[in-house]
Amino acid sequence: MKKILIVFVVLLSCNLSFGQLFTKKKVINLENMDKKILSYGYFLGFNSYDFKFEYERDLEDILVDNTTGFQVGLVGDLRINNHLNLRFEPGVYFTTRNLRYDESYFAGQSFNPSDLVRETKSTYIHLPLLLKFSTNRINNIRPFIVGGISTALNLASNEQNPDDNSAGQFRMTSNNYFYEIGFGIDLYLLYFKFTPSIRGVFAINDEIIRDVDPNSPWTGNITSMKTRGVFINFTFR
Repeated sequence: MKKILIVFVVLLSCNLSFGQLFTKKKVINLENMDKKILSYGYFLGFNSYDFKFEYERDLEDILVDNTTGFQVGLVGDLRINNHLNLRFEPGVYFTTRNLRYDESYFAGQSFNPSDLVRETKSTYIHLPLLLKFSTNRINNIRPFIVGGISTALNLASNEQNPDDNSAGQFRMTSNNYFYEIGFGIDLYLLYFKFTPSIRGVFAINDEIIRDVDPNSPWTGNITSMKTRGVFINFTFR
């Protein structure tokens, strides 16, 4: 997650410094683009998903080895007024997280080293509805903040799988709900608008499907497990 943030900051700094956008009068590109009521585009990006756990007993935290995933999707933008837009950004998000359990979860039980690790691969159909609040345009840039709610269908959740962790299957809910907040900057280029942005995403619902055994070492000590993540998107319109 830190690596993704560093990449975004470097890219944003380069864009802001290029051409001294804040200090010199520039040729105005795409002058009438923001006057459209409806506009469309697409995005590509990177993600870093994590889990936030709450526990029943005070054992060692479950560690999450998160990796950098990627996403692709479409953008639909509805202009409400000069500073406010309603956006729908359906996309497909791919990620993998590995959960690492401490041996204390298996106290009094025999276990194999493989029992201490659970891999969760997720493919989300992510459907956010967002409000975008933009500043006044400054030459060919326009900063904004964005926030809203979303739902996501996890196609790799294993929710309907009758096997649980005793058979090596970690299960999660298929339908999940989030709130999102972030910021970005519109860059008006000669032929299109390029928008780098970053968003934090936070699950509202508990996502874990518990094992049949209420004392399961994998799920018995977990009160709730909620996704949180960072998205970096590059939008083209």
